[in-house]
Amino acid sequence: MVATSTLNRNLECLSEFAGRGYDLTCIDHEMDFWERCLADPYLGAEVCEEQTCQQLAQLLEGCLSRAKASKLKCAHVLVPETLTRRVARDMLRLAAGEPCGLRGCVLDVHLELEEQQHRCERLERLACDASVVPTFELTLVFKQDGGGWPSLRDFLRIGTCFPPGTHRALKLRPGFRLIKKKLYSSSAAGTIVEEC
Repeated sequence: MVATSTLNRNLECLSEFAGRGYDLTCIDHEMDFWERCLADPYLGAEVCEEQTCQQLAQLLEGCLSRAKASKLKCAHVLVPETLTRRVARDMLRLAAGEPCGLRGCVLDVHLELEEQQHRCERLERLACDASVVPTFELTLVFKQDGGGWPSLRDFLRIGTCFPPGTHRALKLRPGFRLIKKKLYSSSAAGTIVEEC
């Protein structure tokens, strides 16, 4: 990862990213993290990477949490235990060779809905650092786990607790897809698709 020694919280830049649909809370959180890392030059790279991985996992969990009522129309999103950590590690690996590292990343989070013939629902678009011009884009596709037939208990609860059109719980598969697109490369070689 590459980080510069100063961070700029330019309000004009932040409002531009807000206009594009980026989550300003996440941007602020990420900038706070980088300021702490840059303030302590003796913080080991391994510790910094582990903290970044943990923050990315929390960022993804927050995205799923915000989307459950608004876009996914469900009460709970069931996430496999290590899924967000594995995604975070792969994101860090894909960002390692970039000019600005993770700070130059724009992340699109999608969910592939099994019940609607593998249609993808866009959940959120996040910028890792609003003060840096994005150099690459990651598209993360979580996959819904159909899970077979609902239990008798779930069947009896349908329509009793939740309004029509909502599901009680949505379960994610342990697998995911990450698509990396370099924004400074016009060739097809600038796109990498990984199925995990």
